[in-house]
Order: sequence, then structure tokens, then C-alpha cells
Amino acid sequence: MSITSLPSPEVRTKARLSFGRFRAWLVACAVRPEARLWLVIQLAILHAVLWTFILINLKAAQDVHMDVAEAYGWGQKFLWGYGKHPPLSGWVAGLWFKVFPAADWATYALAMATVSAGMVICWLVALRVVDARRAFLVVVMVALYPIFNFKGFKYNPDLLQLVTLPLLVLAYLNAFEKRSWRSGVLLGLAGALALMTKYWVLTMIGAIGLAALIHPERMRFLVSPAPWVAIVTMVVAMIPHVVWLAEAHFVPLTYAGDTYSLADSGQVHQLVTGYMLHNLGLLALPVALAGLAMALVPPSFTLLLRAPLRIVTRAWARGANPGVNVSQALNVWMIQIIVAFGPPLGALVFGVYLKTDWGISLFFLVPLALVAIPTLRVQGASLFNIAAIWLVLSVATLAASPWIAAREMTANAGNTATYGARSELARELTQAWHARFASRWAVVAGTMETIQPMVFYSPDHPSPFTPNEAWASGLTSLDDVKTYGFIGVFDATDERLPKFEKWISEVAPTAERVVMTTRRFTHGKAGPAMSWNVYIAPPAK
Repeated sequence: MSITSLPSPEVRTKARLSFGRFRAWLVACAVRPEARLWLVIQLAILHAVLWTFILINLKAAQDVHMDVAEAYGWGQKFLWGYGKHPPLSGWVAGLWFKVFPAADWATYALAMATVSAGMVICWLVALRVVDARRAFLVVVMVALYPIFNFKGFKYNPDLLQLVTLPLLVLAYLNAFEKRSWRSGVLLGLAGALALMTKYWVLTMIGAIGLAALIHPERMRFLVSPAPWVAIVTMVVAMIPHVVWLAEAHFVPLTYAGDTYSLADSGQVHQLVTGYMLHNLGLLALPVALAGLAMALVPPSFTLLLRAPLRIVTRAWARGANPGVNVSQALNVWMIQIIVAFGPPLGALVFGVYLKTDWGISLFFLVPLALVAIPTLRVQGASLFNIAAIWLVLSVATLAASPWIAAREMTANAGNTATYGARSELARELTQAWHARFASRWAVVAGTMETIQPMVFYSPDHPSPFTPNEAWASGLTSLDDVKTYGFIGVFDATDERLPKFEKWISEVAPTAERVVMTTRRFTHGKAGPAMSWNVYIAPPAK
């Protein structure tokens, strides 16, 4: 007869106390002034590390996105603009890759470092509006927002706005509160930094301006030096870029007009509907998980059995709430409402191609806008719950990521846009150039989506040249093309090929013409084969 040894009541009590103490410690760190910043920074670092490894696994069979390769190319030279966009995203990429190699994992680390820095700034914004308990809930909701994990895999100007726009809102809330010339200078610099990321941030700048004009306390702000010093500071800080813009014949505006103007009203309506549904779907996840975290506060199981409605209603109460700065909350609510509905309405009125990715930078305030509702009561236990949910989901995704990647590759086996072997082509072209000329491959010509991976993956990192696009990056010129020679690369199935071949016949009629086929094998599985028309023009003698 066996005897089962059961833990004594004392041992079980200690176990419960240990768990309770850990939960109390986490909540205390989230609210104590001397500990809360370090807790949020550690959360952001852990988020960046976990999701970098997740993305490495998920994207193992793919090359980096062309936007990432493009940013890498921009970062090879520090210019005041890069054809399509202002320069900040290129500068950041340039600094990053001075430290890290041009490798896939480093691009995912850059993306996650970007969103994690944005998380910390979002927490600082929240502290201007709500107490530390609510602010911690906000930052974990942001970490659960797919833009800050799954959807944040590609570093580009849209993603960098998750740093510069929260910084802009933080500077505005600071200026609105202090109303000093120093806070105005900071606001102006934050505005210039945001504008140097992407002109799309004018939507946020406009929303902040409208919020300042609508706010009940607007006169206290408007008669102070802060807004006027901010305007002057931003204008002065933008002068070098404006000079470049004029010298470049305002090519980014040409790019925007040629690429995103639409005459088909039906297509505009369809795009606007898709934009709204897409962003609402992404926001539903952190909101639902935050609701779950608050519902699981003890005694949740007892309430579920005896009074299930109380699980929801206990989080809401009337009366004053010292945990919310209503004046600053008004700013957040107005800014978020304006940027949520302004762009879709503008797209309908002006016939603009509204991309879903443009919402990446505009909805980071939603968690704060919800948590700042004064009638919402946030209990300390919900902070532990939301952090546990984030950790469990992140670790589970890390464990499942190889399986997810394999299923995605099987389901999209013929997708050349995703699984085409461009990195292999870059290495083969580098070898071909070295074999012929025993020198560095300096210039690659073609369409942006084809040649940017060559810039990133070739060991020589040639400068890109897009001959039939008005919005060239400015990294190289036609004189460089003729002097250093080039390799032209074009997808054999691209309908723009005849136009490119006409340019080749004019610039390098004696160029060697080759057809190359590439295919990648990942874990024994073959990706799609792609054929490329290659044109090798030698350097000038």
C-alpha cells in the first residue's frame, strides 16, 4: 500500500504567498516613481528581444522587405532627402548599420528596437494624462497591439513614426501644461523631427493644432509663448530640408501625386472602408485582452458563478477620479478622433489612394484614450494579468513561429513577391561582376522593388539607380552610371521591361545580356523559381 505525501497547509500557504508577493512586487514597481521607468524599459527590451527572434523564425524563407532594403540604401549617404521621403529614416538606418551587419536579423532587430522605443515614449505620454497604474496598463496594451509586434516587422518611415509621433504628442502635452518658451522649443523640435520622418505626419500636426484651438483651456495656451516659439523653431529647423526640396524640384510631391491620386470614386470608397476595418481589427486585440485582464481580477471565478455581470460592471464607477488628468485627456481624445476620421474623410474628398499601412502611426493613442475614461477603474491585479497575457502570448508565438513559417510557405509556395530568391541573385551578380572586371560593383539599375534587395544583399552594396522614375533617391547619377558601369536587373515578367530595355539601348548599347534563374531552398523546401533579365555594362575606360 503506497502512501502519498501531500504538502502541508503551511507549504501551500507559502506558495500562495510567494505568488502573491511577486504580483504585489510587479504592481509596486509599476507605480513607484523610483522603479517604474526601469520596469518599462526592461519590458521594452524584453519585447524587442523576444519579437526579434520570432521574426527571424517567421521570415526565415523570405528576403527582407524592399522598404527595409531601401532604408539601408539611403543610409549609405547622409542626404537631406531621398527622393520619395524626408531623410530621418535613412539616417537612423545608416547609424544602425554602422554598428550591425547587413543581415536579415539586424533589420528585424532595428524594427523591434524602433517599436520598443515607441512603447517607452507612449508610457511617458500616458504619465501626462493618467496615474502610473493606468500608464503601465497602457504600455502593455501597446505591446499587444499588432503594429508593435507582427505588423512591425519592416523598418520604414511609417514604422519610425511610432517614435517621432509619440514624441510630438509628449512635447505638445508638456507645452500645453507648462506654456513656457522652453517647452515651445521642444515642441518645435519634435515637430521638425516628425516632419523629417514623413510628410504624412502633417495629419498629426494638424490634429494637435485643432485640439489646441478646440480645447476649453485654449486661451491659456494660445496667449503663452509656447505655441508661437514652437512654430518658429520648427520652421527654422526645417530650412535645410526645404532647401533640398527646392533643389530637387519638389520630387517627393511629384511621387505622392503620381502614386496616390485616384479618379475612380468606387475604388476610393473601397480603400477607405478597408482602411477603417483593417485598423479596427488590429485595435480589437489589445482592447479585448485588456478587458480580459481586468475581468480576471479576483474573485473572478466566484463572480462568474454567482453574478457574472459584475465581472464587467465592477470596473466602472461614477464620481471623481484622481487617476485621470481630464484636461490632458481631452487633448488625447480630440487628437485621436481627428486623426482617426480626418484621413479617411480627406481621401474621400480628394480622391486619395489610402493605404492601410498609413494607419500604423495614427492609432497609438487609442489604448490611452480608453484607459483615460474617468469612470473606468483599474485595479492593481489587472496590471499583473495584462503583463502575464503579453508574456504567455509572446513566448507561445516564439515556440510556434517555425511551424507558422512552414505553414505559410506551404500555403503560398508560388508567391514570388514574398519568397522570390533575390538575395541569391545579388550574390550571383556580385560574383559575375568580380569575374569580369575584378573591381567593386558600384551601381545597380532597375525598378525600386527589384534593385533594393541587390543593394542590401550584395557584399559590394551598389548604389541604386532608377532610370524611369522621376523620384530617384539621389544616391547616384547618370554620370556615375556611365563612369563606373552598372548591372541592370529586371523581372522578366514585368510589363515595364520594354521601357527599361529602351533605356539600356540608349545608355549602354553594348551591354552584355544574360538571363538568370534563382530559387531558394529553406529546410529542404523549394521556393518559387524566378527569371531575371540581366544587363552588364562595363566601367568606362
